[in-house]
Amino acid sequence: MLTVHHLNNSRSQRVLWLLEELELPYKVVHYTRDPESNLAPPALEALHPLGKSPLLADGDRIIMESGAIIDYILRRHGNGRLLPAPDSDAHEEYLQWLHYVEGSAMLPLMLRMYTSRLPDQGAELQPRITDELNRHLGYIDSALEGNSWLVEDSFSGADVQMSFVAEVAPLLHTLDRFPNLAAFRNRIHARPAYHRALEQGGAYAFGPAH
Repeated sequence: MLTVHHLNNSRSQRVLWLLEELELPYKVVHYTRDPESNLAPPALEALHPLGKSPLLADGDRIIMESGAIIDYILRRHGNGRLLPAPDSDAHEEYLQWLHYVEGSAMLPLMLRMYTSRLPDQGAELQPRITDELNRHLGYIDSALEGNSWLVEDSFSGADVQMSFVAEVAPLLHTLDRFPNLAAFRNRIHARPAYHRALEQGGAYAFGPAH
């Protein structure tokens, strides 16, 4: 059985959501952030030297990084669901979105979060961070123009991966200029599997009340 080593209020929530969408059997091992530092507990380091979540255990194999975990689950256990056919143009597009989320889109959001904790909130960096946020959120918003989902308007693992950006962005910037991304977030919240995953993962500050 697949095991998700799940840190509260983290990227691992989207792994639970994917498993609920696929209706796969799995178990959850819960970890709680330090209330003062908000960091993951040292117990995660017993599984992987980085001590980060999500981690997925499949037998003796441990997989880290949410994009790699999503891809692994779909390839090994998805039976073709939520994954475009290999060698198709859609599959290439899916892979780009899967890597883009953490490789590019999350960077300005993380910079905004970290600089907000500085005494001056990183004032000199804020114009550049804002420009990058508008660039990336605008790019995603344009891709969703006239579409419900990212890859050929069909729900896939790329949308699951993108969900964290849609959750975090309105907390650190604004979605007023990006109505398609805001609508994407609402569609995510409307999915029954999303709510089942919230029940499994526990309190999640980025998600809707449940």
